[in-house]
Amino acid sequence: MGQLQQPLRILVAEDELIIGYDLCDTVAEAGYVVEGPFDDLSSAMLAYQKNKPDIAILDVQLGDGIVYPLAEQMMAEDVKVIFHSGQLTPDEVHERFPGARALMKPCPPAEVIHSVQEAALTH
Repeated sequence: MGQLQQPLRILVAEDELIIGYDLCDTVAEAGYVVEGPFDDLSSAMLAYQKNKPDIAILDVQLGDGIVYPLAEQMMAEDVKVIFHSGQLTPDEVHERFPGARALMKPCPPAEVIHSVQEAALTH
């Protein structure tokens, strides 16, 4: 018998709580373990340090600032990052973070799950 794989842990940081809870529900229904939603950088940072996720879905602009420093730290520690933004286009994100995925808001749940599954495959 092979060992059962732990479900991947996904951190969600999103300052619009309705969208945040939607994202969390979507990801949880797909069988992942969800942390969040965190609506500001400091709470997302704290959660990240306490319990490192496998994948993070990050809104670019959180309640108390831009998420880039946290994203950079995550990527340096091999966490897959998916940006979720209403302001930035995926092209702009790729310019700054070639390794990251980007979703435009509003994003259909199927597309969110697809991105998470892609990130999981490369994990």
